Amino acid sequence: MDIEKASKTQFKRSLGGKTLFITGASRGIGKAIALRAARDGANIIIAAKTTTDHPKLPGTIYSAAEEIEKAGGRALAVKTDIRFEEQVENAVNTGVEHFGGIDILVNNASAISLSGTLETPMKTYDRMYDINARGSFLLTQTALPHLLKSENAHVLNLSPPINLDPKWFEGHAAYTLAKYAMSFWVLGMSREFSGQNVAFNALWPCTAIATAAVRNLLGGEEVINASRKPEIMGQAAWYILTRDSRQWTGNFLTDEQVLAEEGETDLDKYAVKPGIPLFRDFFLD
Repeated sequence: MDIEKASKTQFKRSLGGKTLFITGASRGIGKAIALRAARDGANIIIAAKTTTDHPKLPGTIYSAAEEIEKAGGRALAVKTDIRFEEQVENAVNTGVEHFGGIDILVNNASAISLSGTLETPMKTYDRMYDINARGSFLLTQTALPHLLKSENAHVLNLSPPINLDPKWFEGHAAYTLAKYAMSFWVLGMSREFSGQNVAFNALWPCTAIATAAVRNLLGGEEVINASRKPEIMGQAAWYILTRDSRQWTGNFLTDEQVLAEEGETDLDKYAVKPGIPLFRDFFLD
């Protein structure tokens, strides 16, 4: 759909008063999406596990809530492990009771292990599938009855375009398939709920994003310095979530693509170290 036409719909380009349920919002990309929405005056349900500080994983659901409220939003921190149905149901019900409904679901929480077939313990395998594939499906299923009541509802999965080039399976097939499951939910659910008021889209960064996962698992400070700040994903998500859900669904988008569509072409402000060549993300040719 043409972005200029989309911007002229009845929907105001603001998330003010909307309620967002964001998994993994205590830090990184999830928190960046929450903070961008908070600037509009949105309500944010922070569904994550971290309640105490960790030296390698800074930020808790409570510190994120403080930041969100300082940014202008309203926050509700709910300790949630999305692998467990009772915790997901509790988080959704608590959020609905507190804010009166849910307008947007952001499936951001994810687990990663770039390990080969012989090096992937089944405990690690199960964790990736329980969080990435099952967790995002469970959250969407549980939130949908409330999303269907919203006039402009969105489900946004932080997952890549589906790319079946074997190079993206070689070396870490278990992780790739677990992550692609989130993308296949977009593919199927966007068609299943076509014509209704819930959009299903996927968003993926073109470069590494400066998060704890990148620092701890993907290369430390060297890769962090070749990354972009999480704010680029927060802004890209905002652009998607303020579009008309009836007309903008079933898309696999990158941050650069979304920002370009919206007229943002100078992305240097998002670089951790402007001028340093950026580390390209997985799954993109």
